[in-house]
Amino acid sequence: MGGTLAAGVLATALCAGSPAGADPVALPGSATDAVQQMIDLSHQSEQLNQQALAAQDDLDAKLVVQRAADAKLGASTDMVNLARDEVRRYQPIIDRTAIAAYQGARTNRLFAVLVSDSPQQLLDQMSTLDVLSAQTAEQLDHYSKATDAATAAESAARAAADTARMAAQKADAVRGDLEHKRSELGGAIAQVVQAWSALSTKDKSALAGSPFPSGFDRDTLLQGLVPGSGTSALAAGLTRVGDPYVWGATGPQQFDCSGLVQWAFKQVGKNVPRTSSQQATYGTPVAKKDLQPGDVVFFYSDISHVGIYAGNGLMLHASTFGVPVAVAPMDSTPFHSARRF
Repeated sequence: MGGTLAAGVLATALCAGSPAGADPVALPGSATDAVQQMIDLSHQSEQLNQQALAAQDDLDAKLVVQRAADAKLGASTDMVNLARDEVRRYQPIIDRTAIAAYQGARTNRLFAVLVSDSPQQLLDQMSTLDVLSAQTAEQLDHYSKATDAATAAESAARAAADTARMAAQKADAVRGDLEHKRSELGGAIAQVVQAWSALSTKDKSALAGSPFPSGFDRDTLLQGLVPGSGTSALAAGLTRVGDPYVWGATGPQQFDCSGLVQWAFKQVGKNVPRTSSQQATYGTPVAKKDLQPGDVVFFYSDISHVGIYAGNGLMLHASTFGVPVAVAPMDSTPFHSARRF
């Protein structure tokens, strides 16, 4: 789900308001309460955003399985048709043989002896019987193999049909979950925008903060960076400081938290997963005390936020709506884990 979809969700949410059953945003009692309310609602929306992204990935994976199952069913059906055609090709021969046997056709060697008028005629008749017998046996063998192939093909087709039906059912279930998550996200976005709109200009400015903390030295931080390393991904991410946060966006000019991480590492040739929870399984784990610039840091118990470590307890991240991509203190958010990509 990219920025375009998120923008559509946002537009729908703003036009329609929160979905039925969603709690309205209570009016804050003070400016401090208003800012905290904005922060809390933003975290909730970010959780839902990551859940919706995960549901989309799950749906995409199940649709791949469904398409493969449908293709296998199509191939199995073709095999059944071919096998049945082969059975039909030998069926007339088998029918004639069966009818002849039923009517008592005399095709054995004793009959040849009884009806032969001379030794030569006997040899000729016995030779003919041998040829006919061999041909019949060969045709019966072909027919038997064709019948077995048809039975196997039909069994495979039934199994493929069951697999395709189960794949479709699973995809439909995930599709329903995704639509539910999107609906929840739409309501959450509407509440965030409503809370943000209630802030004064001063509070909005304070919430957005500055793009770099005092004393942050980008050039020193990036000295000696290695191409393709986490530090070079950090360098790429730092070029996006000031870009807006948008739910579901992956760049190049607007991002959500995991979208920024994915984009930054893509610039250095690394295909990082889309969601924060998936990113938390990529690369190798790093202890908090061993963090180096370019490591990826994760936050909250549900791993609903992610950033790139920028040294000295700072991180680069796409924070939330109304707050541009920035370098900020890491200790303001509950730390979960870190990975080195």
